Amino acid sequence: MTPPTGASYAAAGVDIEAGDRAVELMKEWVRKTQRPEVLGGLGGFAGLFDASALKRYERPLLASATDGVGTKVDIARQMGVYDTIGHDLVAMVMDDIVVCGAEPLFMTDYICVGKVHPERVAAIVKGIAEGCVLAGCALVGGETAEHPGLLGPDDFDVAGAGTGVVEADRLLGADRIRAGDVVIAMASSGLHSNGYSLVRHVLFDRAGMRLEQRVEEFGRTLGEELLEPTRIYSLDCLALTRTAEVHAFSHITGGGLAANLARVIPDGLHAAVDRSTWTPGAVFDLVGTAGRVERLELEKTLNMGVGMMAVVPAESVDVALTTLADRGVDAWVAGEITERGEHPTGATLTGDHAA
Repeated sequence: MTPPTGASYAAAGVDIEAGDRAVELMKEWVRKTQRPEVLGGLGGFAGLFDASALKRYERPLLASATDGVGTKVDIARQMGVYDTIGHDLVAMVMDDIVVCGAEPLFMTDYICVGKVHPERVAAIVKGIAEGCVLAGCALVGGETAEHPGLLGPDDFDVAGAGTGVVEADRLLGADRIRAGDVVIAMASSGLHSNGYSLVRHVLFDRAGMRLEQRVEEFGRTLGEELLEPTRIYSLDCLALTRTAEVHAFSHITGGGLAANLARVIPDGLHAAVDRSTWTPGAVFDLVGTAGRVERLELEKTLNMGVGMMAVVPAESVDVALTTLADRGVDAWVAGEITERGEHPTGATLTGDHAA
């Protein structure tokens, strides 16, 4: 009788050599994100960032955030498209950081897979690196974890954490907002990376649609629309703070427009946003119609066409809109800040969307 062979990590489903190859393939993309403050290269136990660069600040405040992209990863998996989901990850992390006025500095990522496919992992990191370039931050490290038995061979998830810095006396937020301020909306690129559990349920389970199905309103397939990367506003917001007085930003993510805007509205004040100032993209109408989703449910789940909002004093509106237009950001006046009065919440939507 032949004795059984000894157990091994590879036999348990973890391929260390494939992981090493993935690291080699991703190095090229990580290098493209480097800032002068980054020390060392990919492959160390920790990413290094020269904090002496912060000496130019009087009182530097570090801002940090962490996030993932939710069930949008399943669309990427089904489509076999892996080089855009990283844009979503960077946007979800760094656009949270810039809300307080912080400059994005560096980011790390975590990629969990059922089985390491080196080219696939490298494609994911490529997207993260490209997103970091758009956000102005460095990708200083990360982790790829192989979880056989917990995830299927083609399953994966991504998460990330980022750090930024802001001068203490330039910190943006609720304490700067005053009655009479104006709310400026910045257009989203689509669904971004929120609400995909609802979207998938409505479009696939209830409406029976297919990813490869062409949708005339989109001018492309459903899958291509659903994979449209989240817009990264970080450098646009920082440019706005340099040209105009800005009191606050609000990143419109999970919870929708009103709930996220309310997070930066101080007690005693109220943000009234007029729906008639914009028309949501066709994808929002499709989700609402196909699932017979009530407007309130849509608005507390999806961004409805607005990915970032800025609160500025009235005298800064013109220069703010000009700055954003010059940077290719579709933006418009969407509302105003008033006394709270009888309003029970910090922000409400009024009117009906433009046809």
